[in-house]
Amino acid sequence: MNQIRQYFEHAIQKKIRDEEWAFFVSKLSRQEFPKKHILLKEGQIENYLSFVEAGIIRYYVPKLENDLTFTFVFDNNFVSGYNSFLTREPSTYQIETLTKTTLWRVTYNDLQTIYSETEIGNLIGRQASEDLFLKKSKRELSLLNETAEQRYQNLFVEQPYLIQQIPLKYIASYIGVTPQALSRIRKRIS
Repeated sequence: MNQIRQYFEHAIQKKIRDEEWAFFVSKLSRQEFPKKHILLKEGQIENYLSFVEAGIIRYYVPKLENDLTFTFVFDNNFVSGYNSFLTREPSTYQIETLTKTTLWRVTYNDLQTIYSETEIGNLIGRQASEDLFLKKSKRELSLLNETAEQRYQNLFVEQPYLIQQIPLKYIASYIGVTPQALSRIRKRIS
């Protein structure tokens, strides 16, 4: 819990008053999920904004032959089918844990209450939405401006010890190549 408070206080550069923090925390639930657990199914409406205490999560579009992985989320980051969360419309993708994962979650309705009843709620909500937006923008620009090899190296630099826990087929899909092409990339850079 202190991990989350420190994250927010650092991000918003403001000390959170104890009574506001207590109210915010009263709306959070800590949940643990096993490896390969579907957090959000395609066609389901996202009801949670979550903070990852520990774990690795992937976002993907399910396909008959090969899923299309488009995002990984690691410790100390937010996870949510955020467009579904905001619009209250069904998700067009799925979210799955790749490792045992611990999340701190707030429901859509509870977040609305936090927004309306606390001063800090809007800052926390803004921080979460900005974090999700910036990661999405970074990913889009990476796909437009970088080679698959550069995307692989960036992922490896950002999360070197965690990347080893992600199956290569998901990494290949994420950088936009086949598993065979990823093997060639890995040979070239090692």
